[in-house]
Amino acid sequence: MAGDARAGIDAALVRRLIATQFPQWRDLAIRPVEVDGWDNRTYRLGDHMTVRLPTHKSYVPAVDKEQRWLPVLAPRLPVPIPTPLAKGAPGEGYPFSWSIRRWLSGEPASSERVADMPAFAVTLAEFLLALQRVDATGGPRAGSHSFYRGAPPAHYDGETREALARLGGRIDAAAAHVWDAALASHWEGQPTWFHGDVAVGHNAGTWARARGWALWKALIGLPGDEELNLRIIHDVIADHRAAD
Repeated sequence: MAGDARAGIDAALVRRLIATQFPQWRDLAIRPVEVDGWDNRTYRLGDHMTVRLPTHKSYVPAVDKEQRWLPVLAPRLPVPIPTPLAKGAPGEGYPFSWSIRRWLSGEPASSERVADMPAFAVTLAEFLLALQRVDATGGPRAGSHSFYRGAPPAHYDGETREALARLGGRIDAAAAHVWDAALASHWEGQPTWFHGDVAVGHNAGTWARARGWALWKALIGLPGDEELNLRIIHDVIADHRAAD
């Protein structure tokens, strides 16, 4: 089984963790998922479960958050979401908490795979709106566990302004106006659940902060993929101008 250099996680580690902490599942096959994420390494455990291991300590708070809140959200949403089955502890040289969940069959969404894109967009919007309607009482406030998604964007002000100054004439000066508009906006409603990457049904202030978030992310991502992130910055600026 192939290893993964990131955080020292590989299938052999997963097998040891399962054997020592959940021996009832020690004989199940363990294999990497075909399409993985960044925050966690994910492995199939048999045919009906997954094992998710955070790749860095900054991602660990999500383990307890998701164990607590995914079961609360699940019955109130129109499509299935992951079901936590067990929580693992540090061990076998791995320093973080980790989780076991029920496997959800599916495949990554793309224009090649989605036959009816408008219907897909409606389904996604219905999911997001249903999430926003769930009672948020007692839910986790935005903060470090969410990398400040949902919090005022001022947390990233210094990093953003430094990037804007460093880039100088390489990007439209209006990028600074996008960021200023994000800082000037404030959430004025009751606490609500939200998806950290997709926004729908929100007011102008939320969209201003969303543009600011996208701008910050593209600025810090420029060294990794310049063409993509310059295009994102261009699109964010265009959207800002259209909203004025």
